[in-house]
Amino acid sequence: MQHRAKKFSARTKAIAATAGVAAVGAGAFGAFSATADTTSAAPAAAPVAVRSEAVTTSTHLTVEAATDAARAALDAAEKEGQRVSVAVVDRDGNTLVTLRGDGAGPQSYESAVKKAFTAVSWNAPTSELAKRLENAPNLKDVPGTLFLGGGAPVAHDDAPVAGVGVAGAASGDLDEKFARAGVAALGDGS
Repeated sequence: MQHRAKKFSARTKAIAATAGVAAVGAGAFGAFSATADTTSAAPAAAPVAVRSEAVTTSTHLTVEAATDAARAALDAAEKEGQRVSVAVVDRDGNTLVTLRGDGAGPQSYESAVKKAFTAVSWNAPTSELAKRLENAPNLKDVPGTLFLGGGAPVAHDDAPVAGVGVAGAASGDLDEKFARAGVAALGDGS
């Protein structure tokens, strides 16, 4: 059996040659790029130790405790047949935990986060803060806040460490009742 060699057209040969040159060029460029001179780069700045009085420490709620509070608030709502969302935020307003109960409305998730943020920001229940709007209506313009009942602050040594927000119940009073149940789950029983 004889094998016949295929003859390639001039066009096929030109394409193959161009591809080969491109591959070799790319390899050479990659090698050059990998060995580029880095001596002109600025040295990394050494960390600076600051004076003790230049820093502060703060107390934050643990994720485990935040989860306990959220679960207690959701359980309290479910016992009364309410479909809610619950959010727990830390001292800085960062969301730690959210739970969306079965059947909770789509708006309840964001509302719960905003209520929790509002409660920790002012270290007061949002129902009380809503009353302050009468004298200071511009409070409602603060980004990320919601001045409706349903947010409760969590304090440690009289300083705010978190906020619990509940949204979706039939009233703000119920939302706040459930938020307070979440806060109570964090108490030491005294």
